[in-house]
Amino acid sequence: MMKYLFLACLVLLPALVQAQNVVIPFEQTRGTRTPPYQLVMDVYNRIAAQTVKIKIEEVGPTDTDYPLQVVYYSGNGNFEVEDWKADGKVLVLINNGIHPGEPDGIDASMMLLNDIVNGKVTVSDNVVLAIIPVFNIGGHLNMRRNTRANQNGPLVTGFRGNAQNLDLNRDFIKMDARETQSLVKLFHKLDPDILIDNHVSNGADYQHVMTLLSTQHNKLGGPMGDYLNEKLEPVIYEAMKGQKYDLVPYVNVWGKGQTPDKGWIAFQETPRFLSGFAAIFHTYAFVAETHMLKPYQERVKATYALMESIIKIAGEKNNDIRATRKQQKDWVAHTSELAISWEADTTTFTEIDFKGYKGEIKPSDISGQSRLYYDRDKPFNKKVPFYNTYKPDHVKKLPEAYIVSQGWYDVVERLQMNGVEMRRMTADSNAELTVYYIADYNTTNAPYEGHYLHSNVKVRRERQTITIRKGDYYIPVQQKQKRYIVETLEPTAPDAFFAWGFYDAILQQKEYFSSYVFEDLAVEILERDPELKKQLEARKNADADFAKDGSAQLHFIYTHSDYYEPEHMRYPVYRLE
Repeated sequence: MMKYLFLACLVLLPALVQAQNVVIPFEQTRGTRTPPYQLVMDVYNRIAAQTVKIKIEEVGPTDTDYPLQVVYYSGNGNFEVEDWKADGKVLVLINNGIHPGEPDGIDASMMLLNDIVNGKVTVSDNVVLAIIPVFNIGGHLNMRRNTRANQNGPLVTGFRGNAQNLDLNRDFIKMDARETQSLVKLFHKLDPDILIDNHVSNGADYQHVMTLLSTQHNKLGGPMGDYLNEKLEPVIYEAMKGQKYDLVPYVNVWGKGQTPDKGWIAFQETPRFLSGFAAIFHTYAFVAETHMLKPYQERVKATYALMESIIKIAGEKNNDIRATRKQQKDWVAHTSELAISWEADTTTFTEIDFKGYKGEIKPSDISGQSRLYYDRDKPFNKKVPFYNTYKPDHVKKLPEAYIVSQGWYDVVERLQMNGVEMRRMTADSNAELTVYYIADYNTTNAPYEGHYLHSNVKVRRERQTITIRKGDYYIPVQQKQKRYIVETLEPTAPDAFFAWGFYDAILQQKEYFSSYVFEDLAVEILERDPELKKQLEARKNADADFAKDGSAQLHFIYTHSDYYEPEHMRYPVYRLE
């Protein structure tokens, strides 16, 4: 009887092994449609069921009914972050579906993890992975045809906007979406050494399947900036060449009539973008940008190859990556000033090998006007200039601390979610502080990602004795979140909280005057303040329209008097020098 039972088990064994084999949706559909979110997570759960080396964990809420999830791969089955750090492992965070209409990474990550589990791809013991299967779950649930007019497949994809219709790759300062808040929480828990954010490009046409957007090395600065530019990027390019991919930097060419054969300026990602956000916390950030017009199957394979290459390099360069991150943190800790904005240096460039198509002009079949097109019957290989040098546009000498006035809870909550150390004042006190007044700014005519974004902000500085209230927040600059603090609290920084409208209430005057009452008071004010009277007369002599405008003159006196509210246009974040 035992003999027959043993033989029966031998017959059943292949079936059991086959039942454990996970079929990736991409392998079934050949990339004709993006797998639904529920299927994506089902695949990850089935892969995880095969090994103790994978753990799936809920990160936190999203704007949908589904939580954000992360899939860990650890070769020794240990999933304690503190142990990873203590053991000197490099942590690679892979993000997918920030734009669900760009699903290459969603499919490629499932394939890659399955191949790792089945031994087809080897991950070094000194590397651990954290994979976000789909970040923008709301956009992924909103699947349909024709969401990407410029993209060659798949036929069915998710949508760029999340459940709030937000572009999540513009959300990492304002943090309007719950999934952004959840990912930020995970990011600080993990403190990843490398970030890979998988995308599909728009823009020009060319022969390359994959382009790479790395953090701009000058903006990253310090030891990490040098290592990225001189060591890490070249190794990635060489590895991709070994996989038969001629990698080029992200082709940052936009606008009517512009073609990449003349070269381009490196994209500079500010902290609103996930990669720019990662950079200010000293993480090497890479954005995979496959070319939209290449067949979907080719794009997925290229994304797979790039992730595999970076993971392998992470293992080989483990010591260098961790050492340069430590050096970077020490460098930032000891600096007394930081750049908060940058501009491209167009006098300096390197030459790169570019494989393009000739861009030509012909009449539009719609309007009859001139239009650009790329002639794929005229491919070319040539060297083009790549402008990858940036110089500081605005450098700030750092204060000892910032004082954030109470009441601005949206700002305080975002600082706290990013691990910023602060303490609340326990009693009222007076201190001489540097105060900013908003002198000028531009604002978008239409909402941008739910906000009216400010730019070209100009400020006036004053030294004033300010009453610091019990409950105000004291934020020391010398802490590990130093760059984040400066780039969000300095109002002239391009992605500061002020730029995103968090302080718009200060731009509106709250107290006014009635002209018929203030007329008599204005006379008394001028009698008490001869210098103000001289200023008024000088303004009337210099400006004929002002001299004829009684209301404007009263307003001039009011805004130069003690009756004018000091809070108007005063930025409620003060610098303790």
